[in-house]
This record gives sequence, C-alpha cells and structure tokens, in this order.
Amino acid sequence: MELVKVQKDQVIASKKDKVKDWYLIQEGTVIQKFGFSEVKLGRNAIIGILESDRFLCDYIAGEDTVLAAFTCENSDDLKKILIGQEKLRKIFLKAALEQRNQMFEVYANLYTKSRKFHTFVENIYNQYEVLCNKFKIELGNFSKMEYFKPLEMKHRAEEWEVKNSISLVKKYMSEYLQLMEKDDSLTLGVILEASAQMRRVTLGINEMEYYLAYNKDILMSENENDIFKLYFDLAIETYNKKYEITSITEQLHNIGNFTKELGIYNIRLVSRRLMEYDNHDFEIVSENNNDGNVPVRKEMDIVSVDCLDHILRYAGYSNNEIEEICTKINKYKSLPDMHSTDEVAYKLRRTITPMFYEIYRKVFLKAVLDESTLTPIIEMFLNFGFMDLELVGEEKARALYDMTAHMDICQSENIYTIYTWLKAIYQGKKEPSKNEFDMDFLNYLAEERTAGKITKQQEMELRDDCIMKVEYEIKNMFATVNKTTYGKITSFCPILNEYDLINSIDKMLVTSEKIENALNDIRKVDFSLFYREVNFADAAKGINKELIMKEILPDIILMPNVGIRAMMWQETAGIKRDTPGRFMFPIFTSVDLSDMMLETVARFRWEMCRKIQGVHWNDIRDKSLTAEYCAYIQFYRKNNELSAEAKEKVKSTLTKVKNNYREVFVRDYVNWIKFESKGSFRLNKISRDILVRYCPFVKNIRNELKINPMYQNSIQRYEVEVMRKLQRYKGVYEKYQKSGGIITQELKDNILYYQM
Repeated sequence: MELVKVQKDQVIASKKDKVKDWYLIQEGTVIQKFGFSEVKLGRNAIIGILESDRFLCDYIAGEDTVLAAFTCENSDDLKKILIGQEKLRKIFLKAALEQRNQMFEVYANLYTKSRKFHTFVENIYNQYEVLCNKFKIELGNFSKMEYFKPLEMKHRAEEWEVKNSISLVKKYMSEYLQLMEKDDSLTLGVILEASAQMRRVTLGINEMEYYLAYNKDILMSENENDIFKLYFDLAIETYNKKYEITSITEQLHNIGNFTKELGIYNIRLVSRRLMEYDNHDFEIVSENNNDGNVPVRKEMDIVSVDCLDHILRYAGYSNNEIEEICTKINKYKSLPDMHSTDEVAYKLRRTITPMFYEIYRKVFLKAVLDESTLTPIIEMFLNFGFMDLELVGEEKARALYDMTAHMDICQSENIYTIYTWLKAIYQGKKEPSKNEFDMDFLNYLAEERTAGKITKQQEMELRDDCIMKVEYEIKNMFATVNKTTYGKITSFCPILNEYDLINSIDKMLVTSEKIENALNDIRKVDFSLFYREVNFADAAKGINKELIMKEILPDIILMPNVGIRAMMWQETAGIKRDTPGRFMFPIFTSVDLSDMMLETVARFRWEMCRKIQGVHWNDIRDKSLTAEYCAYIQFYRKNNELSAEAKEKVKSTLTKVKNNYREVFVRDYVNWIKFESKGSFRLNKISRDILVRYCPFVKNIRNELKINPMYQNSIQRYEVEVMRKLQRYKGVYEKYQKSGGIITQELKDNILYYQM
C-alpha cells in the first residue's frame, strides 16, 4: 500500500486508461464522472473497484484528497490484499455494496430520462404536425425525425437487481457484512460479483448518456436546426395568417421547461432561445410582410441544393472551371456501370481522381483558415468524400448531413478523421506521413534541393511551411491510402457513391468507440503489443542509461471512403522509437472491424521488429521475432520437429501469400489471438514457441494454458526470463531510491509490464 496525495481538481484516473491500481479514499472526496452524470465518492470508497482492464469513468479530486494505492489487476491480487486483513475486508465489502447502489441510482435516473426524452420528442413533433395541419401550413423540412429511434441497450440492469441492492443497503447492511466477512471466499465473491454488476451498469450508463447526448440537438441546439425552431417558424407563419398562436406558445414553453428538467442542456442556450421567442415582435414582422411571404429561417434542404456546385464555389473555382468539372462528373454518373473496369470507365476515374484531391486541397485550405465558413455539405465532403446528391441518393445524403453534427463520435485523443488529421498537420501538432517510397517530408525537401529544384535557403524555410506539409500529405499518404483502404483498386473513385453504402450509415460508420473496442480486445490478450524499449537516465542518481518498457498507442486516421481494408502505414511517426505508429481505416465499412484490426496489428508487430532490428532483422545470430520466423520458414522442410502434415500446411500458406514471410506471420498471429489464446490449437510447435516468447499472452491466459503440455515448456521458459528481468529492475530501483531518486509513474509502469 502506498499513500498518494492529490490536489483539488487533479485527475486521478482518466476514462480508457489502463487499470493498474485501486485507490482507497482515506481523506477528502473524489468525483466519479461519466458524461454529464457524476457520483461523489467519500472516505473508504474505492476507485477502480468497478473496472476491469480499463477505467470506464474519469476520477477527479473534489478537494485535496489522500488515497491509498493498491496494485490490483485481477482477483488474485485482490485476494492477496484481503488475506488476513479483517478491517480491510469490511471496508472493501462495504465500499463494493454502497458503490454498486450508487451506480444503480444513476442508472435508474438516466433510464427514466431516456424514456421521457423519447416520448416527449415523439409527442411534441406529432403535435407540431397536428398544428400545421390545423392551420394549413406546410411542414418544415426536418429529416432528423426519420432517424430518431428509441433507446436500444446492450447492457441492462434488471429491476430486481436495483430493488435487491436498495433493500440490502438500507435495511440489512450490518447483518450482511457480518456474515460475508467471516470467510475469504465469501468476501472475494461478493466484491467481484458487485464489481461485475457495476461494470455492466456503468456500460449501460454510458449507452444512455451517449443516446441523450447524440439526440439532444433534435429538441434544441446551438445551430437552431431543431424542433424548437420548427415551432418558432410555425408561430410566425400562423400569426401572419391572423390565427391565434397561444397553443404554439404553450408548446414552445413546454420544450423549454422539459429541457431544463432533463438537465443535459446548456441552461444559457435554453434561456436565450426562450427569450428570443418571448421578445419577438410579431407585429413588426407582420406589417413588413403584408403579402404573407414571411422570410422564415429553415434547415438547409440538401435535396434542393446543388451540392457539387456548392463545394466547387466554396473551393474558389470560376464558372468555366465549375462547368468543366461538372461535365466530367456527369459523364461518370451516366455510365451504365460506374464500377466497370472497361477502358471508358477506367479513363474517367483516372481523370476524376486527381481532380478530387485538388478540389479537396482547395476546400481544406479555406476551411482550416476560417471554420466558421464550414457548412454541413462542406463537412460531408471533407469527412466522407461526398460531392453529389445523385451519386449517394437522397436518403443516404440526409443521413450523412445529420451525421456532420456528431463527428465527435469518430474522434478521440489518437483517432482522427482525415480532416482533423490534416488540420493537426497544418497546426504543427503532427508531421506529414511518409510517402509510398518510405520518404518523409524532410527527406523529400532534401531530395528536391539535391535535384536543384530548390535552394538550401528555400529548404530551410519550407521545413516549417504548414501549407506545403498539408499538400505533401494529401498528394502522398491521402491519395495512396484512400485507394488502398477502399480495397477494390481497379474500380476506385474517391467520390462517395451509394453502391458502396450497402447498409445504413450509422451501422457502417467507424466510430472511435468501435476502433477502441477492437484494439482493446487484442490488448487484453497480447498485452505487450504496443510496448517498446525507451531510454531512462538520471546520471546524478546513478543511472546513466536504462532501457524500460513504455506503451505507445498508434494514431488512427479514418479515410473518407467505404472500404474493406485497413493499413499499417508507419510503425513510428519518425526516427524515434517512442513515437506513435499510424494505422489507416475507412470511415465506413461492412467488414468485421475486429478482423481488420487484427491483421493490421499483426503487420505492425512485424514491421516494428524490423525497424528496431535494422539490417539484422532476418539475421538469426541476432535473435528477434522476424529473424526466428524467417529462419523457421526458410528451413521448415529440414525441421525434424515438424510433422509431414505441418510442413505441407506451411508450404500451402507460402503459396497463398506468394512467399511473403510477413504474411505467413500475419496468418499465424490471427490464429494466435483468436484461437490459441482460448486453447484451440491452430499453430505448429515451432511457430507457437516463437509467439509465446515474442507475442506473449497476458498472465491470466498463460496460467490457464501452461497446464497443457503443448504450452508448458515454452511458457515456463518465458516466465523464468521475465522473472529474472523483474528482479534485476527491482534491484536497480532500490539502489536508485537510496540515491535519492523518485520512482515515477513511467518507472512503475515498467515494473507492471513484467508483472502482466
């Protein structure tokens, strides 16, 4: 146990961080934040008790707080903490039951809100239709209602669970604790059972918060594309026709009152919108519009807008240029089969493709300078490759239009749409990617200087030219990867079309949550996937150079296409090992995202090893994953440890992948994660032994497998080696502390790596 002091507002743990420790609150309070819901945790509450692998909430100190940190990653760790600790057992038991009850309270409150929200929206919109019909006024265009659905939950709490928890905490807590703390197994079981329930309930809370956050703009929003605006416009038109508007005013105030009651809206927004209506002078509007043609602000109707013209004018093209571009795209649209590989279709696509990226460049550079000029149609182009309504279809276009208001679901700290990625490069937060010839931006400038195209002075100036960096990224990475992730190279056209959108937009959309889930599912099995050796030094305290393990997650960029492939484009962002790799995924897909991710990280494993090993990547004298795999495949025919059947299987695989050793590894790695981790054998003895050592399973999986003779020796050898390293590091840390060194989180993480 280690005491940790944190100041008010300090983040103790962030959502999606790896759970390495549990924290028992000794003094002070901690706010457990979901989205807009939160729970106040007091003395003896435990941070981490509801999670498994990753934190599901943010934990922030509500005041200056003292925490007791316990290393607790699994049930075995918890058992060690509680054995012989009678006082601690009672504290942990009570915390588990009380915190579970708090979770149920939040869940029940949100469940009620979600149901009320859906019912209110449906009723208020139905009433709007009734009023429009009553006053003989045309319905305002509002496609959002077409996609508004009731909440569908994957993680539910049953009513009996909630009632059981309430009764236990309020009536029988003392008696229950006395019984359960008598036996270690009972204690452990109650805590873990409560933890599992809390975890499920928290996932349900996250689902409901997402539902409310995603749909709340339908009632009232900053951009005024909402039901409140429909009623406001209806009031203006109704008043202008000399009808009484009391019933409309009543509904507008109903919306205002409900949004305040729900507690998820910005109160200033609600007050401002209500005030705008209450202060609206209908008399002045009526006098100035005696003909009844009142200018009413309406949602942009994408069906009535020439989207292609809108995009091209935004980009700054002249009338003649617009006409020329439209002619080419119209020819493409008129093809009997736009995916045809015949010469006519092929040449048209070859003409349109570079034109698309030039349009994209112009649009991006205007948008990034002033984002207030962005319209939903421009955002559809930048994020999805949308250009033409006929190519996508009215229904899909409306869905894409509505999606632009929620692009945050496709982004996180290390997940980008192509637009936000290019913006990060423009702002200097990221450097351009390498091109298909493995040349980065600086090497490109050096080559241009060598070729005499620029001077030394120009080279130095261009190194920080944000526009040229963006242009380099568009011309090289974007243009190449967009085609590759699409998957069907011979029929690729960068303009979005409905023939690829074979399912609904929301189902095909690749969100940050889907990406993170697919990635974390692999990390739960292959814990060392993104760990690398980095240097640690503190010469003043006796450490000149020490290699420690650090986890570095990749940047993931979503390409604006409907694709079937993902790519591992770079294993690192630059020369340094401690920079994130770059993975590319399509922003829409009908393919299983987990399978795409699995193959992508397999290639990352291989290429990362090659980068670290350099010229020795296939030299068996310098043992590594790639060197041992190459030796195994190269000499498999002479390997006496392989059966005739195993040799035939290797031969068949080599034929299928055209003798590409990396792709043999990729196939084995996929089987390693999907099947071997569950004890279902797919690999031969040699490949299994290599993967045990270089792509080891997490400890709980190893413990289950090492009783099997097929794994036993390999896993034992691996664990002996790991234990040797762990003991050495503990000795180094002890000596370092005696010299006055502080064991930072970075150093703690290194120890935890060898304990996983």
